[in-house]
Amino acid sequence: MSSYFTDLAQQYIGGEWRPGTGSWDIIDFNPYDDAKLASITIATVDEVDEAYQAARAAQKGWAEVNAYARRAVFEKALRVIEEREQEITEVIIAELGGTHLKAGFELHLAKEFLRESIQLALRPEGRIIPSPIDGKENRLYRVPVGVVGVISPFNFPFLLSIKSVAPALALGNGVVLKPHQNTPITGGTLVAKIFEEAGLPGGLLNVVVTDIAEIGDAFIEHPIPKLISFTGSDKVGRHVATVAAQHFKRTILELGGNSALVVLDDADIDYAVDAAVFSRYVHQGQVCMAANRVLVDRSVQAEFTEKFVAKVKTLKVGDPSDPRTVIGPVINSSQADSLTGVVEQALAEGATALVHGTTTANLVEPSVLTGVPADSALLQQEVFGPVAFLIPFDGEEEAVRIVNDTPYGLSGAVHTGDVERGVNFAKRIDTGMFHVNDGTVHDEPLVPFGGEKHSGIGRLNGETTVDAFTTQKWISVQHKRSFFPF
Repeated sequence: MSSYFTDLAQQYIGGEWRPGTGSWDIIDFNPYDDAKLASITIATVDEVDEAYQAARAAQKGWAEVNAYARRAVFEKALRVIEEREQEITEVIIAELGGTHLKAGFELHLAKEFLRESIQLALRPEGRIIPSPIDGKENRLYRVPVGVVGVISPFNFPFLLSIKSVAPALALGNGVVLKPHQNTPITGGTLVAKIFEEAGLPGGLLNVVVTDIAEIGDAFIEHPIPKLISFTGSDKVGRHVATVAAQHFKRTILELGGNSALVVLDDADIDYAVDAAVFSRYVHQGQVCMAANRVLVDRSVQAEFTEKFVAKVKTLKVGDPSDPRTVIGPVINSSQADSLTGVVEQALAEGATALVHGTTTANLVEPSVLTGVPADSALLQQEVFGPVAFLIPFDGEEEAVRIVNDTPYGLSGAVHTGDVERGVNFAKRIDTGMFHVNDGTVHDEPLVPFGGEKHSGIGRLNGETTVDAFTTQKWISVQHKRSFFPF
């Protein structure tokens, strides 16, 4: 077992590693074999306050550090990750059941976002804006928001913590990070350790490992953070947004999805099958952009279905530490039970299982279902696991209607032999992102990432990250005397 699970099983507040003072522990389990990885005494409301106070105190000086000097921290953090890549891979496999393939995917993206953060430090620019008043000079400054609260999820905890933490710091903010209880090391204290080794001044990044059963809404309600960056379910996101709005805080919400991958009648079927299988089953389907629904034109339904089912049956399920494993465990028993319930409900409603996977502990084998009734609630919700719904359609109009018939609007994809046909199709879909002749699971450092409807509020990546983690300040200078009417 990696020493990270013993060394980093603490709180990180004000640049110091220390135990929490709560009355109970969060137990960190390996979801594959249920082995105990770590025990972390939770942080209390007082420690959340101390973390925010530390971030505010450190942020004032950090914001004044030359942007070129700030970059050096992120350059070093990138080198630390590269040097420790094998160890971090082992942590991802042990703590969240990620396969070698998934760990490599997550680490690659995390490094890409760190590289972008190096540049973000230099990105904010001011403006001089004309004034209708003689002698007046309007200066528009872009400044840090101050302190940012980050709440990260369990599915890609390392990437999605870094994706908010690194740019927030690069742009001159302080940060308090609350990782998911199931991934406190990968999504929390490991990130802190990397930045500590990279030379980030103490207090700028704080990690509190805790639970709402202990702190309630204190993390969101605290008066210091001006922005809450949350990634997780739409149910919790709605609560975060409501509480934050009551306290006049900004939010960035990256929430769930119910994405569709659409196969039109002129698609390359073999290629579409590969894209669909990856889009549904990568990381056991525990991806917000995963293709919950696979829509296939009825004219190619038989060929696609045969090949899709055949490929799904080849996916190796088992120990995520085995490099041959494609599908490891879901995060916990509650998630496994929920997925079993989804399949049972679909079958009870009249669906047919073309592949009916079994569940053993947290290992949920792939299922492929067809004939799910069009009015089934299952087609409206996010299914966070290896269960695919195959849905036939007749022509593009029906496909567009089905794809949009969901409260979510995150990602999606369409496969066609005519690129412009695909682009025109994509324009009609109510999502924040859509891909032509590709999978549904994509994230890039420069392209705005985010969803519509219940899939979130705001965008991250590139210039939208600058907008998210800074604010604008107008300072005017009157070079002549103003005239006042009284």
